[in-house]
Parts: sequence; structure tokens; C-alpha cells
Amino acid sequence: MSLLSRLVLSLSLLAIPIISDQALGAPAGCQHIVTPGGLELGLWYPSTGTVTRQNLGPYEQDCIADGPLTGQHRPLIVISHGTGGSWTSHLDTAAQLAASGYVVVALTEPGDNWRDQSRATDLSGRTRALSAALDYMLSQWPGTAKLDSNRIGAFGFSAGGLTVLLALGAKPDLSRLTPWCAAHPDSFTCMMIAHQKAPINGRLTDLTDQRIRAAVIAAPALGFTMSPQALAGLLQPIQLWQAQNDRILPEPGSVEPVRDASPSHPAIHLVKGAGHFDFLAPCRPGLETPPIGQSAASFDRARFHERFNAALVAFFNETLPASPRSGG
Repeated sequence: MSLLSRLVLSLSLLAIPIISDQALGAPAGCQHIVTPGGLELGLWYPSTGTVTRQNLGPYEQDCIADGPLTGQHRPLIVISHGTGGSWTSHLDTAAQLAASGYVVVALTEPGDNWRDQSRATDLSGRTRALSAALDYMLSQWPGTAKLDSNRIGAFGFSAGGLTVLLALGAKPDLSRLTPWCAAHPDSFTCMMIAHQKAPINGRLTDLTDQRIRAAVIAAPALGFTMSPQALAGLLQPIQLWQAQNDRILPEPGSVEPVRDASPSHPAIHLVKGAGHFDFLAPCRPGLETPPIGQSAASFDRARFHERFNAALVAFFNETLPASPRSGG
């Protein structure tokens, strides 16, 4: 079995992570829905009610299933997962944000998820789906009247990091793909592109979603396609994260080009000892064998996520501050 096949299989097996102890502050309300347009979404938000344990295949979470959304003028965060993931890939991060007052929506990217990777190179489709998730939340979700449309952030990991960059207004130089893959034919990125029937080429249309005011991006895919011209229009605050031992999207082709090309030159939060998949939620004991469940013996993924999730909350608190009308 090829490396690509093993990784896709692993993503399908561990698409739903677990939180062993609901030590995230206030309990979160949660929903798992499919929109009228066919998007699969997971939602977390401040709520009250009885916490129950949900069995999600071989995984579980503790939350208030379909509980009421409390409060008014809630900020909104949208999450885009990596290749082969799902709405559950960053479940613990979403729950921590919800416990801190945010409404969080995570989508299963159509054509690039644990069930279906047939459109994994459809960068436009991924980004349009992210915007469609925001459309639904701001116009059709029953709690939309309690959302603050002026306080919207995004978190993207791996391919989801690229998706968020495109939504922020990035215009990658895709002519860099051919020479990059000629020099790195065995990289995960180039193997995946070669595996797809629809290669990445040409120019992307403008996919900017002006509603997103701030973003956290971890280990972005195709970072090497980002030039100062590609990111010239990005004026939003950005927080960047990099795993020191990332073998899927290693330096210098992922985070560094984004940092160097961004007008604000955001600092990189380097996670010592971490691998690519350590940005995913901790996996249940006994399910660490596939690649996305593995961490180095010296690396404590659960402890890292305590710091990581707290850092995201702090970043969004700073960049999406409450306005006087929100009462915050």
C-alpha cells in the first residue's frame, strides 16, 4: 500500500477524535447536521443543559446535544480540516472555543474527506464550501440572530490552511507546482497531485470572503506557491503554527513562505517535537497506530492541545473584540 493510501486510510479510521476528560471549562452545546445544500457540519456553542456522551463510531464526545444557544452577539469561527479529514478533526479545539463564548462551525469538505477524496485538488470547491458554511450559519441556522456577523474568524489545518488563505484573498502562483514537484516527487503534496485525475493548474478565480476578519493557520499546504504578490491583499491578522518534525509538509515549503510573503510577516509558533498530525485532536488510547494517531514518544499531544487551544482563544479574543453593542 502506498504512503498516500495509508494516510488516507488512517484519516478515515481516525476522523472522529476523542476528548477523554471534558476539562475544557463550561460544557458546549453541539449539533451534527446536513444543510439543505448538502453540507455536513459540526457545531459547538455556549449552551446549558444536560451533558451526554455521544458515540461517534469508535469515538465519543461529551456535550449538550442540540442544546439551546445562550447569549447574544456571539462571534463565529469556521474550521476547515486537512485532506481526508472531517468535521470532527479538530473537535477539542472547537469545544474549547465554544466554552470561551464562540460559536464554531466545522465542515466536512466535499470531495476531500475521509469518505471521498475524488476532488482533493479542487481548491476552489473547498473554499466555496467554507463560504457556503458561513452563508448557512448567517442566514439559515436557527441561532443566526444571536451571531455577530462582524466578528468572524477561521482556523485551517494543512489543506484547510490553504483553504483559509484563499478565503482571505490569497492568489497562489500555481506555476511553481511543476518545478517544486520535479524537485520533490516523493513528497506527500506531489504524490497526492499525481494521484488525482484533475491536476491543479491554471489561475484560480477570486475566492475572497470579506466576512473573515482573522485567521489561525497550521501547516498550510502549497505554502511554496505564496509570493508577496500572492498575499498582497491579506490585511487580516494571522497566527501561524508549524510542527518542528512535520514530514508531510516540511520546511521550507509550508509555513515559512506564508510568513515571509504576508504583509504583516506574522510570527511562526514552532511546536518542538511535534509532527504534522499533532494539530489534530488527541486520539483514544489504542488507536494511535495509524499515522494520524501517532506522536513521538517524547511528545504529549494532549498537553500541547491545552496550550494550543488556549492560544487560539487568546488570539481570537484579541482580533475579534466585543463591540459596545455586544455588551462584552
